[in-house]
Amino acid sequence: MQEVSGKRVTVAGLGRFGGQIAAARWLVQNGASVVVTDQASADKLADSVQQLEGLPIEFRLGEHREEDFTNSDLIVASPAIPPTNKYLQSARAAGVPITTEIRLFIERCPAAILGVTGTKGKSTTTAMLGEILRSRFTTWVGGNIGHPLLLELDKIIKTHLVVLELSSFMLEHLGAMQWSPHGAVVTMLACDHLDWHGSREAYVNAKTNIVRHQRPDDFAVLNEEDPGSIALAGATQARIVWFGLMGRRPLELILPGRHNQSNAQAAFAAAYQMGVGRDDAEEALRNFRGLPHRLQLVHEENGVRYFNDSIATVPEAATAALDSFPHKRVIQVVGGYDKGLPLVAMCNALVERAKAVLCIGATGKTIEQMMSDSPHQGAASVYYCGDLPTAMRVARQIVAPGDVVLLSPGCASYDQFVNFEKRGEMFAELAAERG
Repeated sequence: MQEVSGKRVTVAGLGRFGGQIAAARWLVQNGASVVVTDQASADKLADSVQQLEGLPIEFRLGEHREEDFTNSDLIVASPAIPPTNKYLQSARAAGVPITTEIRLFIERCPAAILGVTGTKGKSTTTAMLGEILRSRFTTWVGGNIGHPLLLELDKIIKTHLVVLELSSFMLEHLGAMQWSPHGAVVTMLACDHLDWHGSREAYVNAKTNIVRHQRPDDFAVLNEEDPGSIALAGATQARIVWFGLMGRRPLELILPGRHNQSNAQAAFAAAYQMGVGRDDAEEALRNFRGLPHRLQLVHEENGVRYFNDSIATVPEAATAALDSFPHKRVIQVVGGYDKGLPLVAMCNALVERAKAVLCIGATGKTIEQMMSDSPHQGAASVYYCGDLPTAMRVARQIVAPGDVVLLSPGCASYDQFVNFEKRGEMFAELAAERG
């Protein structure tokens, strides 16, 4: 465990999502001399900088300087920065240790930790697991879900429980720590972030860190209906707990979708290992309304429901969202930044089961072409709209009572939006506008 008091620490990558802001504040509170560096400009990071106002922090914005990495005692890297980054490589070459906000927390956390990962479903499963465990334990929920717990360390004691959502980026950086949580939950594994990891094998290898260093008295909750999750059974010494939908009584949920029932089954399977029974689990989940941008009902008008599923940044997630509603009643907005993921299966599902498909973003033309080439009888109508406002105008022209207008793009957002949250917020605003 790296001591920080009296050390010169570089916080690499400030970002806008809270983890690095919490790390910088915590480092100052614990006696470190802090430099924050980010290649984004001060204007773009104004909100984040404002949250650190008044603290004795040296800011280096709009650039990185090699000396901030090679002359420091410690680097706290944003998980979004790949380990192959040239500045992190320079730090390693100079013998400067590299850590992350989540590692600083894990090293100091006195409570048992349950970790949740997966290509999709990890945030909802994390939130569900937290809700269930709170029926019996003082429970803290954080990590990639957006609530850094580093600043809460002084409130967490040994008898509490901590639930962490762990992204592939976080798990890649945690690999050097050779740590896995007491309880690991893997929702499903597909293929994502190839532009960051470099290959599917590297992505799966990072995800495997959630179970790789478990001990026999730990447990791993794996999805018996997902080949990627099943494959992790051979990578852990922990006791395997399987979850799935086949042959199991559904849990009462107000959230739509087979995938949300699967998320709930995963959360319950993990909570059961900690001593929580089915009645308490169902009571905890009965009024769980989900998380923003995850099949979130944002508007209802004249018998038409509008669902924001902007978090669906891979094709498998967009297909799962489509299948949450009756066939041929969904008008789905798809497309966005091209991460190089295969789109054929998603396009085939849309052709067969959607009422209409509205294509936007960098992949919009490709999706339109793939769907237009389909020989399927009764194929969905397909429209190339270019951007989200145009797609919503088309949706209002073709929608009928009983239909669902669904933003579930199957692609990342950053060709036209800063992040998926901004995309979802625009969709909600456009849905609420009077036609």
